[in-house]
Amino acid sequence: MPSPPEPPVLAIVGATATGKSALGMALAEQLEGEIINADALQLYRGLDIGTAKPGPEERARVPHHLLDILEPHERASAGDFARLARAAIEEIRGRGRRPIVVGGSGLYLRALFEGISPIPPGDPEVREALRERLKEEGLPVLAGELRRLDPVTAGRLGAGDTQRILRALEVALVSGEPLSAFLSRQPFGTERIEALRVGLTVPRGILYDQIAGRVARMVKKGWVEEVAGLLARGLSPDLPAFQAIGYRQIVQHLGGTWSLDRAIAETIQATRRFAKRQETWFRKEPEITWFSAQELNRLLFYRVLDYANRRSPGRAYG
Repeated sequence: MPSPPEPPVLAIVGATATGKSALGMALAEQLEGEIINADALQLYRGLDIGTAKPGPEERARVPHHLLDILEPHERASAGDFARLARAAIEEIRGRGRRPIVVGGSGLYLRALFEGISPIPPGDPEVREALRERLKEEGLPVLAGELRRLDPVTAGRLGAGDTQRILRALEVALVSGEPLSAFLSRQPFGTERIEALRVGLTVPRGILYDQIAGRVARMVKKGWVEEVAGLLARGLSPDLPAFQAIGYRQIVQHLGGTWSLDRAIAETIQATRRFAKRQETWFRKEPEITWFSAQELNRLLFYRVLDYANRRSPGRAYG
């Protein structure tokens, strides 16, 4: 007698501060699941408070995967993440449990579920030349060059997204083609993963208030001290981890450039812009079923649980 089909992977996605982690925890406990992190910054060891990383209590309740796997100087591409996440999915299923992917890094999630596009490898010499130009000419000049070479990618990146602007320029200069052209091609190298994708949505004004409240709580919890501790280890503020929203603003405060109030205000504003970009990204993804995160927590939980058990992906719900 053939064994019953494995239930699909469940993914909880959406903008920052919409309640993804809390819902993921509740569902994991109900569905005998384990959580796979899909937040690019939670991969970094030592970046805890400012990334809203699950703490020891949450990890004791539900097993978590892909947390604290990178040092601040390391990088992980979308392809790296997809390979690690797929391995975690197989490991979780091997124990007879349900994989639940939780996070808001859209490109990582697309690589995991749709496959990996054939983006060419980097060139260390071109990368170093771009970093020298960054120091001498400044980011606005390089961003302007990217707008000429790859307007599609430039249009979806934030003005201060240094790492991704440099990477997109590197791809264009090395390959002679824009990054957007590679991303638009049929992915290859990995099979598509069947997944139920649940998106959480919050009215824009309420979301912005939640972001401000969360930043304030993080600062009260010791975010500034966390960043100071990382710098005290001799870590350079130019490392990839310090390009994260909030961390780079607090570095400005600790260096004496900004007051703490300004660093907090800049962090809130940057996070709001990031959340807006996340919303735009996920709204273009066709197989997400959206739920209002403003419902009472218990009602939202049971509606999503019912959806997950029905296994009917790709439609509006409610």
